[in-house]
This record gives sequence, C-alpha cells and structure tokens, in this order.
Amino acid sequence: MADYAVRRIDDMEAIVRGSFKKARAELGITSFGIQVIDFPPNVDGYPEHDHSQDGQEEVYVTMRGDGEIDIEGERIALDPETMVRVSAGTKRKLYPGDSGMRVLVVGGVPGQPYAVRDFTELGAPDPFVRS
Repeated sequence: MADYAVRRIDDMEAIVRGSFKKARAELGITSFGIQVIDFPPNVDGYPEHDHSQDGQEEVYVTMRGDGEIDIEGERIALDPETMVRVSAGTKRKLYPGDSGMRVLVVGGVPGQPYAVRDFTELGAPDPFVRS
C-alpha cells in the first residue's frame, strides 16, 4: 500500500502573517524539519539566529525570487540555482531581494532523531503574534 502526501504550498497552514508554511506537518514528516518561508520584497524582519542551543543544521533552497543570506557577516547571493548549508552554531540572516523570495528550509540535528517543535504542528498557535 502506497503512503504519500501531496499539498499545494499556498494551501498549507501558515503562521507569521502567512509567510511560514507548516510543510513538515502538512506532509506528515516526522524524521526531519522542513518548512517553506515566503518573503515579501526587501523585508528586513527575518531574525539573525543560530541553532547552537538545539544543534540543528539547516539547508536553504530558494524556490523562486532571489536575495542574500548573511552568514557570520559574509553575504552570499541566493537564487533558485544555489543551495546553502549552515551548521548549528553559525549565525545566519536572510534578506530577500526586489522580487521577494520563497525559501525551502530543511533542518535536523546530525546523528539524532528529529524533535518536532510545537509551533510547527497543525493547529498550534502562532508564537509570533503579539496579543
């Protein structure tokens, strides 16, 4: 018996004003993290961060549009032909270009089972909404 899931990205449940698509939960994935983030043109709101506390490394794939990723002060161009891996303790920040960008983010902790973060579950409240 086949086991698979098909979802249109624009129909996925989202948080952060609709920009953070809960792809992992929508597809029923439990072995690694995967989300889709839609950035409007030239937005500067994506936080600089690292994953030194949880050990997660991430891969960024631009699906459409373009922009840059700042890794520890070095700006690297992002487009649909470029993939970037960033280790856990390395600071990173995304900057979309003039046309915005859609980015696929895949993450996991090397050598460890994936731990689902509660806010990525379907129906979970958006932790980024201020009351």
